[in-house]
Amino acid sequence: MSDTRRRLLRTLADAEGPVSGPTLAAELGVSRAAVWKHVDALRESGFDVASGADGYVVRSVPDYGGDAIAFGLDAPYTVEYHDRLPSTNDRARELAVDGASDVLVVAGEQTGGRGRLDRPWTSPTGGVYASLLVRPDRPPAHAPIFTLAAAVAVTRACREAGVEAVIKWPNDVLVAGSGKKLAGILTEMEGEADRISWLIVGVGANVDVAESALPETATSIDAEGGDADPRRFCQRVAEVFHALDPDSVLPAWRDYAVTLGREVRVDTPGGVVEGEAVAVEFPGALVVRTDDGERTVHAGDCEHLRPAR
Repeated sequence: MSDTRRRLLRTLADAEGPVSGPTLAAELGVSRAAVWKHVDALRESGFDVASGADGYVVRSVPDYGGDAIAFGLDAPYTVEYHDRLPSTNDRARELAVDGASDVLVVAGEQTGGRGRLDRPWTSPTGGVYASLLVRPDRPPAHAPIFTLAAAVAVTRACREAGVEAVIKWPNDVLVAGSGKKLAGILTEMEGEADRISWLIVGVGANVDVAESALPETATSIDAEGGDADPRRFCQRVAEVFHALDPDSVLPAWRDYAVTLGREVRVDTPGGVVEGEAVAVEFPGALVVRTDDGERTVHAGDCEHLRPAR
């Protein structure tokens, strides 16, 4: 999406009424003919844009797509939309290598989605498959906090859609009670010794997906009776993620977490750690109280065993 199109969408979304062609041309720094071409392209993509003596006004927005997600998006990301991709993370990585930043890559369907530990991720139509490419001014050691921030953003979007979502350390978003999975997050990064070069946060969320299309251990916003609006869900994840201060993510994460206070088994690169999950420390390490004392786990596959004694 061009910068002109993005600014046009923002102007029309923020307007309280019709916006004239001359006003749009002046604000965007383009000709009135260029404004007309962009408006015509919006109509072709499914927008109902009325034009009259007072100017242009958007009456309705398509259900999904790049322009639809960008319209009213309260975050400074350029949206790149594809009907189908092997992986939004892979596409975001290509953009990162080319020097891009602040891009939200979205696919209507993924053919090669993957989760943590390279597990396959089911990506049927109706889900939200999106990857945010950012370049935070942080050292590589801080990268895990962005994964936790994404988990908070997804959980908040689920709750705003009417589903009581919770987080299992570090980033699995589940339905409270049943423990069925709503969403997963995969973060990738490239960095130098003292700073992150680029960071990609990939989200796969089951939104408007029939339960029959999902594994038995998974569910969706639709199946749980929530407001299954992929466009708004995608926007809210991006908006909340952008608004979160990395240094204040942990309190929000703890509010949604169901891992703390549980007996857990964590499969780590250094072996299995089993005990009571007692804390999460910056930038996202899990503290487990074992029979041999407290262990700090920075990465691993966490399994909930039972509530703590």
